[in-house]
Amino acid sequence: MTYDDRLANLLDIRVSAPQSIVELASTRRQPTSLTGQTGRLLLVAADHPARGALRAGGDAMAMADRWDLLRRLCLALERPGVDGVLGTADIVEDLLLLGALDNKVVIGSMNRGGLAGTSFEIDDRFTGYSPAAIQRHRLQGGKMLLRIDPHDAATASTLMASAAAINGLAERGLMAMVEPFVSHRVDGRVRNDLTAEAVIRSATVAAGLGWTSAHTWLKLPVVDDMESVLAATTLPTLLLGGEVPMDQQTQFAQWSKALANPHVRGMVVGRSLLYPPGGDVAAAVDTTVEML
Repeated sequence: MTYDDRLANLLDIRVSAPQSIVELASTRRQPTSLTGQTGRLLLVAADHPARGALRAGGDAMAMADRWDLLRRLCLALERPGVDGVLGTADIVEDLLLLGALDNKVVIGSMNRGGLAGTSFEIDDRFTGYSPAAIQRHRLQGGKMLLRIDPHDAATASTLMASAAAINGLAERGLMAMVEPFVSHRVDGRVRNDLTAEAVIRSATVAAGLGWTSAHTWLKLPVVDDMESVLAATTLPTLLLGGEVPMDQQTQFAQWSKALANPHVRGMVVGRSLLYPPGGDVAAAVDTTVEML
């Protein structure tokens, strides 16, 4: 069966045999470690749509076509050196049904309640995977977005929920991937502060959440003075790919410089790999694998 045939058959399976999802999760071949062929972890991120964030580059609705997104994800996951995916349950289950997750590291996205552009965006409720569900579906860990707005009291509830999630994952021996930012509202919209000082502050707060940091990894943006950022923590750090750039070569150069630091244990990249300038997903992935 060709990939297009499997894609066309996906909806029929969801209608006629939804139990297949649980069965496939229970029999999926598991990865042997969190780091793959490069000795570092490379994940493709695809949890943006569940938060209503569909933009990639100049296209505000780039990720709205689910079939196109799945094609791009499968292409990326097939490339040598790509270790797995970060996604919400709907994406993960589509990829399971397409047979794309054997031997892959799968990280479940946990809090998608802080919908982009809403008045409650900072109050980022845990509406996705729970620690128990991540264990039950045999995923390798869970990811949480932690935006710290000094002027929004709703930050406190997200901090508490994130600490509880870290504890729940640690009790099960599963990775807790925390993506922290210091954030502010600018003209009514949440914007992340990407100065080195702000990233350092957010990283130190995230590292201290929960009763243990034994299974906590940080997912941090690439900013100026990454040496100072990486010196602020002893936790394993993954680089965040960020937005689709106008100049991809400049972005690759920034990634390469940051990856030279042995503190960096991999990357989690979404739109920059799935919707690169020029549209060549395989080339963008291969270039990133070479840097790792």
